[in-house]
Amino acid sequence: MRSYRLEGLGGTECLVMRVEVRPEPRPQEIVVRVRATSLNRRDTMILNGTYPLTPRRGIVPLSDGAGEVVAIGDDVTRFAVGDRVTGSYFARWIDGRINAGLIDQLGCTLDGMLGEYAVLDEQWAVRVPEHLDWREAATLSCAGLTAWNALTGAEIPKPGQWVLVIGSGGVSLFALQFAKLLGCRVVAVTSRAEKVGKLRAMGADLVVSSTDMPEWGAMVHDETGGIDLTVETGGPPTFAQSMIASALYGRIVLLTIQDAKGATVQIPGAVYQRSLATIGRLFVGSRANLETMLNAVSAHRLRPVIDKVFPFTEARDAYRYFQQGDVFGKVVIDGA
Repeated sequence: MRSYRLEGLGGTECLVMRVEVRPEPRPQEIVVRVRATSLNRRDTMILNGTYPLTPRRGIVPLSDGAGEVVAIGDDVTRFAVGDRVTGSYFARWIDGRINAGLIDQLGCTLDGMLGEYAVLDEQWAVRVPEHLDWREAATLSCAGLTAWNALTGAEIPKPGQWVLVIGSGGVSLFALQFAKLLGCRVVAVTSRAEKVGKLRAMGADLVVSSTDMPEWGAMVHDETGGIDLTVETGGPPTFAQSMIASALYGRIVLLTIQDAKGATVQIPGAVYQRSLATIGRLFVGSRANLETMLNAVSAHRLRPVIDKVFPFTEARDAYRYFQQGDVFGKVVIDGA
């Protein structure tokens, strides 16, 4: 079998394809024939050495992938050969709150999905909705679940309330889709004029070009009466505008501070003084969260947005394309 491994950090030259022996499952493991994988921002951070969790040297990268079970261990009860599955991002976090003993991640401290086959403990996997093809099913574990928990992890926004999303990456588009599923109205902020029409076509009620209007916060507040929930993926540069746009008791889920080491989030004093917004944080989610999200995806037959697909042998090109940042949806790598 062929697998990619990270032999060091610092760039795509560290991503090396290896030919290895096809794995056999231990008693509580399943072997998955991987049909597709997808990239997330954390994967490029791991590659560049800017991720807060230190990856294991020689790790098989990527948390997100989907495929069918081709072998099971003698003690496996949750799956059968032929089941369509994906892995859970924090593999050992089944439910409840996360703690220091549950931080292992596929594609970082545990071998991930960028190989012809993947071996998962049966507790680390979930079934994927039948209506999704392999490429779509491979996009959900990180970006999809992050967006889902940003909207549903605390106070779920009510129908008619306003949700703000920034950019057109995986998390942002999933957040837009889930917000519309919940009956919310959505403001989408983009720096690319050519994406305005695409965001409207996805259901965004108001699309703002940050190129034309860098200081967009006040306008958004005036147009909406204040944003109830902001899924903040653009920080630190966009954070002040998100605060300005927020309703008095709005919520801001601050997901990232980009890839820069030492980046800081600054709140203008005048904005802070007049706001009672709650700023929250989340770490993707548990297996139970993932199962709940996938049930919703299945019930509503939601389909992820895919920007571009690369062959398995061009995984380095997929990383480079993703790192350019000008994507609309998910970047997928087909199985070997």
